[in-house]
Amino acid sequence: MTALRWSYMDHWRADSPRGPVTQYTARRHMDDFVRQISAVGFEGLDMFDFQVFALTGMFGSVANYQDYLRDHGIDKIVNLFRGIMYDPRLADPHVRGTHDEIVESTRRMLGMWQALEIENLIVMPASLYTAAAPVTDDKIKAAAECWSRVGEMTLTEFGVRTTAHHEFFCAIRTESDIRKFYDWSDPRYVSFFCDTAQHCIAGLDPVALFLDLHERCSGFHFKDTRQVDTTEAYRHSPDAELMAPQTDRWFHEMGTEGGLVDFPRLMRAIRDTGYTGWITVEHDKANIGGDYAEATALSMWYARNVLSEICA
Repeated sequence: MTALRWSYMDHWRADSPRGPVTQYTARRHMDDFVRQISAVGFEGLDMFDFQVFALTGMFGSVANYQDYLRDHGIDKIVNLFRGIMYDPRLADPHVRGTHDEIVESTRRMLGMWQALEIENLIVMPASLYTAAAPVTDDKIKAAAECWSRVGEMTLTEFGVRTTAHHEFFCAIRTESDIRKFYDWSDPRYVSFFCDTAQHCIAGLDPVALFLDLHERCSGFHFKDTRQVDTTEAYRHSPDAELMAPQTDRWFHEMGTEGGLVDFPRLMRAIRDTGYTGWITVEHDKANIGGDYAEATALSMWYARNVLSEICA
């Protein structure tokens, strides 16, 4: 038996006569979604913090939703991705004067949903590159200080780890800046969350990065990409993923033809470093030229028939 379990990061959209709809619009859509991810073998679910509001309206409480998931074969909500809208006037990690608000708003959010049994609170550790540029050592140090404070609070008060996820358009995106961030943040309170495609798009080797930071790694987003950012798409705002001139689809399922992520090599590294716990499969914007249900089934087939064999 492997000590690894598979979770699904929720970006799901389903086609309808009205266009793409999420499962948060109606109970029947939620039933279809949960049954599909459970049927292909997922045991956990990751979601964004702003999605939790809809759950309380649909199920009455977060606790009821977690019971519903278990009834359908999903063990728990594993990770919650915090969707902070960074603004240097109010909440921005590289602006020290806003750190109190980031800590307190995170405390309020987790306090509202104490019934959540999450393991990690995932955050983008800095604002958009365009909003923070030029990226200086002092700004990276400020972000490290911010998340060290947040991480101490989330762990001591809620038993939840704070973990940093570096999108290719995040201000802390290069290998040297990422290393500085972890050098300057408190290893007790700030973990590393490895997103395979995002690091590849930024021109980094996610396997080498994981090996360097494996002692602080608290999870993964497994998705593939066929392209490295060659047009400085990370400079586009407000959405570098949708506004990039070189492609309209950055992300693909594991095992895609022409994919740049070496997943077997990464799984060997995971096995050899002794990582245990959850690996999250993510399909961000899979409905651009694709289909979420198909991508999810293909990825889980690859996870169970190729990757899991490496760690068996």
